[in-house]
Amino acid sequence: MSTIVGTPNSRSTAREPVDEILPPVRLFAFGLQHVLVMYAGAIAVPILIGGAAKLTTEQIALLISADLFVCGLASLIQSAGLWKFGIRLPMMMGVTFAAVPPMMVMVTSPHVGLTGMFGAIIAAGLVAIAAAPLVGKMVHFFPPVVTGTVIAVTGINLIPVGVGWVAGRGDTAGDPINLLISLVVLLSIMVITKHARGMIRNIAVLLGIIIGFVLAVILGKVNFGAVRNMPWFELVEPFHFGMPTFDLGSIIALSIIMMVVMVETTGMMLAVAEMVGKKIGEKDITRGVRVDGLATVIGGIFNTFPYVSYSQNVGLVGVTGIKSRWVCAVAGCIMMVLALFPKLSTIFALIPQSVLGGAGIVMFGMVVAAGIKVLSNVSYQDSDDASRNNLIIVAVSVVVGMMPLVNKQLFSQMPEWMSPFTHSGIVLAAVTSLLLNLYLNGLPKAQSKELHETAARA
Repeated sequence: MSTIVGTPNSRSTAREPVDEILPPVRLFAFGLQHVLVMYAGAIAVPILIGGAAKLTTEQIALLISADLFVCGLASLIQSAGLWKFGIRLPMMMGVTFAAVPPMMVMVTSPHVGLTGMFGAIIAAGLVAIAAAPLVGKMVHFFPPVVTGTVIAVTGINLIPVGVGWVAGRGDTAGDPINLLISLVVLLSIMVITKHARGMIRNIAVLLGIIIGFVLAVILGKVNFGAVRNMPWFELVEPFHFGMPTFDLGSIIALSIIMMVVMVETTGMMLAVAEMVGKKIGEKDITRGVRVDGLATVIGGIFNTFPYVSYSQNVGLVGVTGIKSRWVCAVAGCIMMVLALFPKLSTIFALIPQSVLGGAGIVMFGMVVAAGIKVLSNVSYQDSDDASRNNLIIVAVSVVVGMMPLVNKQLFSQMPEWMSPFTHSGIVLAAVTSLLLNLYLNGLPKAQSKELHETAARA
């Protein structure tokens, strides 16, 4: 089994840092930190799809609860592992935004509707599970020059998300109060990171978010009225909107998106493995991307959507230095509990985006830094043809990966079925760097010696 990421002696000890079981209080605090970081993204897709389907407020709340439940369950499986599912790294799972455009078309179509969309989600999940071994084999084609490029571009593509959180939405976009709140959160994280020690330092992001939330409440940016209208307890019900139906065109569309999602997940897994210092290979990648498919099948059953590993949580691993996968397992349990208690989940939803923006600046920048760290171990010497090739691979792939960010109209005339590929800078960078590496540096066997030497230096 080929291994490409991590320290050479990562399996020599009885228990790796990634497998460490922390004390309960620390597990809960670190897990809660992960939940807060991903919460805004977790509830955004149900709101978008529910609005497009013209659902009532109560029905949208049901979608949110279902989404939180499956997010938690999928994160638990991915981090703790279950049979042949789960990469057993500190990773969180959430709904992919790549599937939003086609799903919005489906729910507004009289021939597909909600039941047709859920049927397509279930089918696409099964396709993803079947294709997981093929994606796992791709790990051989991800030497450090490709891995580092994908990780760096992942962080770059997250930067607009963080900036959007700072700016705010709608009429309040650019409000100096939003900027102030984000700045306070950012400075709080910096101060805590510099002066605190032990557990306090490791939950700097969580404390920064709490400080920002309190400030937002004081400044009148939080309205608790929505909490009063939510029930205390509510079970997540499968097939709430009826038994699924299956439309071939919708299944094909979501299956293509799942292939893209699995490539994206591969990049996330490589990034986390680098951060925690654990070697991963073909079987690990296969187990990891298999969870994308399993979570998507479960999502279709429980009235929710396709799933992917969340990149913002990758940045949190880098910021905190907490490598234990059981932190994310506990975070998954927290999300499952929140799904059953709508009043609690609504309180989390009240956190203004400007609060998350201050944390996002740190976390997303850490993903870029992790990519640069990997690329720093790649040879670029002018005297070596292969080294000069590496420079070209990084240069071209980073620019291609930034294209959707720089100009959203660049691929507007391309066929609709290509949008999952052309609208994801992460996928564009992954495909470009992979193909350029194969063309310029040859097949993986020709690079195996350099690959292992570079991995050892990392």
